[in-house]
Amino acid sequence: MNTVDAAPRPAASALPSPALRPRLRGLAAERVFVVRSLRHSLRDGESLLMAILLPVLLMLMFTWVFGGAIDPSGAYVDYVVPGIILTCAGFGASSTGVYVANDMRTGIIDRFRTMPLRAGAVLTGHVVASVLRNLVATAVVIGVGILVGFRPSATPLEWIGLAALIALYILAITYLFAAIGLAAGSPEGANGYGFILLFLPYLSSAFVPVASMPEWLQPVAAAQPITPIVETIRALLDDATLHGEAWWAVGWCLVILAVAAAWGSWLFRRRAGRR
Repeated sequence: MNTVDAAPRPAASALPSPALRPRLRGLAAERVFVVRSLRHSLRDGESLLMAILLPVLLMLMFTWVFGGAIDPSGAYVDYVVPGIILTCAGFGASSTGVYVANDMRTGIIDRFRTMPLRAGAVLTGHVVASVLRNLVATAVVIGVGILVGFRPSATPLEWIGLAALIALYILAITYLFAAIGLAAGSPEGANGYGFILLFLPYLSSAFVPVASMPEWLQPVAAAQPITPIVETIRALLDDATLHGEAWWAVGWCLVILAVAAAWGSWLFRRRAGRR
């Protein structure tokens, strides 16, 4: 009887390990995860709606309910819009921590580890998608502010600087929330830890001048990162002269971004088993 020799199968140990497989070139992996995160955002319409609706409701409340008591002239809307912009960025970025924590809990990261992907591609996808979502939400908030009486006097160059600063802040705080999502043990925990950061604008000059606060609180409000950022945004929108707070604003954003990115990368490698 004639027999055909079957080709021997390679032993399991002869197969290349995931760490030795060639990785995707360029930014292909990042593009895939950005699209994935955007699709999740569109499917999670409630979170996207609340990220826009809550800041808008806050602006309407501060303008129509508290604005008359704070500034009877009706000009309080021009003061409060920069604070609402940062609050909007915080609400939108906080969902990133929940999404990251959910990925870690469901075990899908283990599947990604078997693919030829860079470890940071998953985080990059979440962060870039969040930045895009928040920029859209910020545009909506500014549009609603104009409808209720906000009248910015920024020049085209100042609008470009404003967009760059807001994008940098959103990028920094989104990376921070992503790192919190990695550090938290569950999506609920990530939501709780991130909620603490959402109070920072209320302890700054976002809604009231620092000089109106108690004396013991004024140094805290003046030294925290939100105050120079919101003052720079306010100066750009009002076509006012920029002083040293602009450098502090950019510096704080870069420091937060560097610390959050390093922390997030370390946590991802540690949680995903890549040492």
